[in-house]
Amino acid sequence: MKTVVHVTHEAVQKIGGIGAVLHGLLTSKSYAAAVQRDILLGPLFTTDGPADSRLAGGEVLYSSIDGIVNHPYGPKFAEIERTYGVSLVYGRKVFFDKLTGVKSTPEVILIDVRHFDPAKMGVFKFMLFKDYGIESQRYEHVWDYEQYCRIAMPGLDALHAIGACVGNTPVILSHEYMGMPTALCARSMHKGQFRSIFYAHEVATMRRLVEDHPGHDTMFYNVLEKAHQEKLDVDDVFGSQSFFYKHPLVEASRYCDNIFAVGDYVVKELRFLNEAFETHPIDIAYNGVPASKLTVAEKLASRGRLQQYCENLLGYTPDYVMTHVTRLVPSKGMWRDLRVMEQFERICRKENKTAVLLVLSTETLGRRTADVLNMEANYKWPVAHREGYPDLTGGEAAYYSGVQEFNAKSRNCKVVYINQFGFDRKTGGNRMPADMEFLDIRKGSDAEFGQSIYEPFGIAQIEPISFGGICIFTNVCGCAGFVRHVTKGQPTPNVIEADYTNLAGLPKVTEIEDLLKIDKPKRDFVESGVAKHVAEELFKRLPTNEAQIAKLIDAGYELAKNMSWEVVARDYVLPGIERALAKPAVHETTRV
Repeated sequence: MKTVVHVTHEAVQKIGGIGAVLHGLLTSKSYAAAVQRDILLGPLFTTDGPADSRLAGGEVLYSSIDGIVNHPYGPKFAEIERTYGVSLVYGRKVFFDKLTGVKSTPEVILIDVRHFDPAKMGVFKFMLFKDYGIESQRYEHVWDYEQYCRIAMPGLDALHAIGACVGNTPVILSHEYMGMPTALCARSMHKGQFRSIFYAHEVATMRRLVEDHPGHDTMFYNVLEKAHQEKLDVDDVFGSQSFFYKHPLVEASRYCDNIFAVGDYVVKELRFLNEAFETHPIDIAYNGVPASKLTVAEKLASRGRLQQYCENLLGYTPDYVMTHVTRLVPSKGMWRDLRVMEQFERICRKENKTAVLLVLSTETLGRRTADVLNMEANYKWPVAHREGYPDLTGGEAAYYSGVQEFNAKSRNCKVVYINQFGFDRKTGGNRMPADMEFLDIRKGSDAEFGQSIYEPFGIAQIEPISFGGICIFTNVCGCAGFVRHVTKGQPTPNVIEADYTNLAGLPKVTEIEDLLKIDKPKRDFVESGVAKHVAEELFKRLPTNEAQIAKLIDAGYELAKNMSWEVVARDYVLPGIERALAKPAVHETTRV
C-alpha cells in the first residue's frame, strides 16, 4: 500500500502549475492504481465564510472552527489543536478528469496556524538550525516562510492521527519550498517513518535572478553554462543568496530521499544552487499534456468561432487567429509576442494576409459579468480599455500600453488584450458567439505563444498541441526538453523553439564577468533577431487548407499521447517514488 502526502498551497484551490500537476497525477490511471491513499496538506488561508467553503466544494468531515467535531479522528485532532494552538480542517476533495474517466477523492488536512504556540515554534526552528543550518530568525517577518514552518509539526502529528503510517511508509511530496519544513521535520523528528521527495516545479532562487536582471534568460543561462564549466555555484557568481527566504529551504532539498525536476534546466539550476546536488539523485518528472483527438471539422468549428469573435470586435475576419493564455507576470516575457507580431505584420502586408493575437491574462481573479457588460457597452472592451477598477490594474495597464502602440502602427495584424480568464459570454461579453466555450481558444488557435524568460515546464503554452496548434516557446522551457525527448531530437511541425540565449551577432564573450554585463540593449538586439526568425517560421508553417490542418492535428496528437499525464505518472513519477522508498531510513541527521 502506497500513501503519498502532497504538501502544497494548492491543496484545495488551483492557483497555478502545482494545481494542474495534482489534477493530472491524481486522475491518471497508472497513478491511481499504484497509490492507494493521497493526502493533501497545507495551511488554511482564511476562516471567513461557511464550513462548506473550507475545501472549495469538498466534503468537510472535521472542523473545530465550525463546530464539526463528531468524527472518529476528532479526539486526536483536538489534542493536536491544544498542543500547538492551531485549528484543523479535515475532509475530502474530488478530482475528476473527463478524458481518463478517473475520479480521485484524496483526504485534505488544512491547518489554521495564526495562533501557533511560540515555544513549540522555537523548538522547531532550533532543529532547523542545528540539523540544516537554516537561520529562521532572518525570515520571521515573512509570513509566507512562517506559515509553512508552522504546519510541519501539527501536520505530521495529524498524519499519524489518521493512521497514515500504519502498515506503510508514507512519501512526503514537498511541492516547492512550501513543503520543505514538513519534509525536514519528518527527517529529524520522525526518523524512519517517512520518505521525502522535493518536487521542484522551479528553483526559486534562479527565478528571482532571471526576472530581476535586465539581461533575463539571455544573460542567466549563458552564465549558468559557463559557471558549470568552472565548477562555480550561484553564491560564487551572484553573491550570497541567503537573504532570500526561499533559498535555504530549496537548498535543503538535498536532504530529501529524491528530487523531481519538471524540466532539464531545473536539474541544471539545482546543480548550480549547491555543489552537493552534483551527486544527489534528481529524477526528471516532466508535467503532462492533455491528449485528446480532434477532427478537422471540430477544429474548423472552434476556429470559426474565434474568427467570428474577431469579426464582432474588429470588423473583419482574420486569416489567422493566434493566442496566448497566461498569467501576467514578468517571467512570461509577454513583450516578446509583440516583437514577433511586428515582424509578422511585415510578412502579412507583403502576402496580403491578416491575423489577430488574442491575449488572455489578468492580475485579478476575474471581473463580474455585470462589469464586463458595462465595459463592453460603454467603451468597447476588450478592444479598448480604461485604467482603474473594474478594468485595468497597474500591471495590466503597463502591458496594454505596448498593445496600444502595436495596434496604432499595424495594419494587417492586431492584438486584443482580454484581461479576464474564462472564454464565454458570461466572462467575455455579448460579442462572443453564443456557443463559445473556453476549449475553443485551445482547439481553434492556429498558434499559441509562450516565450517565457523563466519557465520550468510550461503546461499552458503546449496545451493546444494535441489540437493541431503550433506552439511557440523558448529553448529553456521544460516542455521543450520533453518534446525533444519524445521526438528524439527531430523537428516537429507543431513546435517552434525560440532560442533567446543564442549570442550570435554579439561580440564574442568568454568570461563570466562579461556575460553578467549582458543588459537590456544587448538582450533587445538578440530578441529582435529571434523575433524575425520566429515570425518567418510561423508563417511558413501555418496551414492554408484542410489537408495541412489534418497533418498538424495528427502530428500534434501523436506527440501529446507520448507527453500525457499517463506517461508522466507511469514512466517518471511512480519510478521516482519507488526509488525514494528504497532508500534506507535516516537515523542520524548530518549536514551535507
